[in-house]
Amino acid sequence: MKQFGLIGERLSHSYSKMLHELLADYSYDLWPMPSEALDGFLKSGGFDGMNVTIPYKQRVIPYLSEMGETARRIGSVNTIVKRADGTLFGDNTDAYGMREMARRAGIAFRGEKTLILGSGGTSLTARAVVEAEGGRAVVISRSGPNTYDALEQHADAAYLINTTPVGMYPNTGAAAVDLTRLPGLRGVLDVIYNPLRTRLLQQARALGIPCEGGLCMLVYQAVRACELFTGEPVAPEKARAAEEALRRQVTNLVLVGMPGSGKSTLGRLLAKRLGLPLCDLDDEIVKEAGMPIPDIFAREGEAGFRRREAELTERYGREGGRILVTGGGVVKDSLNRENLRLNGFVVHVTRDTGALAMNGRPLSTGPERLKAMWQERAPLYAACADATISNNQQPGDCARAIEEAYHEALCN
Repeated sequence: MKQFGLIGERLSHSYSKMLHELLADYSYDLWPMPSEALDGFLKSGGFDGMNVTIPYKQRVIPYLSEMGETARRIGSVNTIVKRADGTLFGDNTDAYGMREMARRAGIAFRGEKTLILGSGGTSLTARAVVEAEGGRAVVISRSGPNTYDALEQHADAAYLINTTPVGMYPNTGAAAVDLTRLPGLRGVLDVIYNPLRTRLLQQARALGIPCEGGLCMLVYQAVRACELFTGEPVAPEKARAAEEALRRQVTNLVLVGMPGSGKSTLGRLLAKRLGLPLCDLDDEIVKEAGMPIPDIFAREGEAGFRRREAELTERYGREGGRILVTGGGVVKDSLNRENLRLNGFVVHVTRDTGALAMNGRPLSTGPERLKAMWQERAPLYAACADATISNNQQPGDCARAIEEAYHEALCN
């Protein structure tokens, strides 16, 4: 079997192995290596091809006998193929992935100004893609002719591409820019794929700006690299299936809704149906506090409970691949709402107020209190949720409806 892999300095969080083994029938490994090992590895020939990531995308170029047109234009290589005579051919498939990401967001660069945040290697790729499609690229960096401080000078920009690591896991609380400074934007791309929805993308969605994250780019650069490795096209349905499988692995299915709406029961049903681990935030709070929730309220007040809730929401929101059941008031904090959406497909579970269970719930003290709570929280649930599904039915029926919405989201 032919041997392919990924070289880079640190690869512990890479999805490349999973992706390539979904796309084709070859062995694919991760080859983390220090700088001093690069020369010997490339000269050893113990591979049939490789992908290249930071910090070696330029350093591999002297070892190549030929480069593809895209790689020559960008000056950066992320895919190498060993030919039959032992020589190495290099190309850049990141550009292919970025074009697919732009297409999915409905972005056409021709005749428009695009701001590119950052001046590193991925910035070079973004600039090459924009200019090849007839657009005007303006690089925004911390120094040089166009800085972040003077961003308002480019208020006429139609599109923005973030190529910086700002907002990437584990530092998910930041955004590269405030999009309200650019009122003319009609599209936003963020090459970060962990988390799935950075703060930048969440602001774009809130402002009604079409946007797309870096997971799409990651998948389709791998698709093009696979085609270079094998010499065969990857069928569109196989590419879609690979993306869906990866999204399933990194996406949380998050349940929000009023206390007593049945989220915990639905979480258990969905965990069994989908084969995903279950995390109930209220249960985790109880474990960490060493006392039941009514006792937490009695000893620490609602403020103490909310502090514990926010800490766990941030922790689990930055991760993925589980059913995440939340407490009814988690949406009161805007930061909680953002953290739930980082890697989450969020479902608002509804139930008629009169049918909400109140036993053991410190804030659910009667029908009037529940009604007032609903009026306060309804718009917050709506702002957070990707889908709203009624639980005024048998739990199994509601669970099936949530599962269908979840699968549709993964496919799209």
